[in-house]
Amino acid sequence: MLTTRFVNGAPNWIDVTTSDIDGARSFYGGVFGWQFQSAGPDSGGYGFFQLDGRTVAGGAPTAPDQAPPAWTVYFQSEDAQATAKAAEQAHGRVLFQPMDVMGQGHMAVLADQAGVPFGIWQPGQTKGVDVASEPGTLCWVELYTPDIAAAAAFYHQVLGLETSAVPFPGGTYTCVNPADGGDDAMFGGMVPLADDPSEAGGSPYWLPYFEVEDTDAVVDKVQQLGGKVRMPATTMEGVGRMAKFTDPYGARFAVIRSESPQG
Repeated sequence: MLTTRFVNGAPNWIDVTTSDIDGARSFYGGVFGWQFQSAGPDSGGYGFFQLDGRTVAGGAPTAPDQAPPAWTVYFQSEDAQATAKAAEQAHGRVLFQPMDVMGQGHMAVLADQAGVPFGIWQPGQTKGVDVASEPGTLCWVELYTPDIAAAAAFYHQVLGLETSAVPFPGGTYTCVNPADGGDDAMFGGMVPLADDPSEAGGSPYWLPYFEVEDTDAVVDKVQQLGGKVRMPATTMEGVGRMAKFTDPYGARFAVIRSESPQG
């Protein structure tokens, strides 16, 4: 599971862009108990979702003519410029060039070889989210991609990530961990896009998972607040009980009550 012992290549930030930031504040506040704090008048509407005073994610409004609402996973980089260049060399793209963020760090948004957007964060004063893998916070990420081998090669070249095949009932799962962290630092997986029935014919994407105490209760709350269930609450032995959603504006996310939640 994810921790705040950030190492290069591991997720260290996450944010949602949305067509209705006030609506998103209300939705995620109802689902996870988050409060929203503006980053200031010069932030373009960007702000921080917090839980008990600790930052768990960011959020920003997006114009209708920009990319559709979505969650973006950011991975730690010690050199944002070098990582952006490596992405281009690995047949990816730079969507937003590396930039300084008010002295807090450097960020960029890239796309992998299959066109999946992801972010990089070079820590400055802000190292990353304040908490992970506790109820209401990010605990896992999954890449849904048409070609796992190609994706594994790309992220290894760009972020130094390592992959390993883990057996589970009915098949194998491709786990991902940073090169510096070892197997105990696994933070996510790669899944064939074809294995996601909710995305038949859809585009590849990164999916964030948030730890929860009661998956079924979250399913009910999401529906009450206008979100949609993409995968109903499902138990996987040895892993936990999970469900997948879109928020009322179209951003995809998932939740899990881990069999052995960490925090």
